[in-house]
Amino acid sequence: MSTTATALPQLYSYGHALDMADDKIGLLRDSADAATDFEELRRRFATDGYLYMKGVLDKDKVRAARRSITDRLAAAGMLDPAYPAIDACCPADSGYGFRPDVTEHNPEVHALLYEGELTEFYRGFFAENIRHYDFTWLRAIGPGKGTNPHCDLPYMGRGTHQHMTCWMPYGDISFELGGLMVLEGSHKRMDLLENYVYRDVDTYCENKPEQVAKAKDGGWTFTGTLSHNPPVVRNKFGGRWLTTEFEPGDFLTFGMFLVHASLDNRTENRLRISSDSRYQRASEPIDERWVGAKPPGHAFAGKRGRIC
Repeated sequence: MSTTATALPQLYSYGHALDMADDKIGLLRDSADAATDFEELRRRFATDGYLYMKGVLDKDKVRAARRSITDRLAAAGMLDPAYPAIDACCPADSGYGFRPDVTEHNPEVHALLYEGELTEFYRGFFAENIRHYDFTWLRAIGPGKGTNPHCDLPYMGRGTHQHMTCWMPYGDISFELGGLMVLEGSHKRMDLLENYVYRDVDTYCENKPEQVAKAKDGGWTFTGTLSHNPPVVRNKFGGRWLTTEFEPGDFLTFGMFLVHASLDNRTENRLRISSDSRYQRASEPIDERWVGAKPPGHAFAGKRGRIC
């Protein structure tokens, strides 16, 4: 089981103070001790819904990827030039930065995510050849609210449902900077998830003109959000919100049915840089929105109309 949180600072998510009682907050279980024991990792994944692998990746590769990202962010004017780019300090009111473009044609990020140790990990875990999505979700989040509670399947459920997300921190992420958190045992609560998790954010009603117009603009009629209130979600599902302070070389991987969110960035001027990448068995169907030279993603080409 995950470690009990002791003497943690007050944590916040999506603008809400989390309940810091021991039965409502905890630390992620570190599975680095079983890094090459894939039978044990599969057992833990079935039980916990996630694997937190602390320090198992080459830190120099992570730092090289971070530098490639921050150099590109600096060139795009997202960083405060008064500080070294590698520090990822941002101007006031930077807010939410979704920048998948900085991962395109980026050999350092590609080497970290799609070659070497990480892909070997997923080959071992799935016990066969793997395939990864060709789209990388890169976020550079400024001070303010984190990501609200959700599962990943509504955004990528047209292929297999057994694929996995890898959340990668590009540097130290303290509680103040605000890393990812997962809701303990939530992947087993299909009584609460079934009417939510199988919905597709890119489906729209062809017979409703307002939905057609929104879809053509790349919008959603269903955002995929489970809630804007992490404490209420915890009270409904039970379990604990689990998180930790992350370092270069760590990664957190989980399945499509695990409820997760992030802590708020409560620093004055620093970006939290992280990415999401996805991996699956090569033998299973893949979601067409996220593969190819230019994946359509949530643009109109990725939408599906239906009669409602």
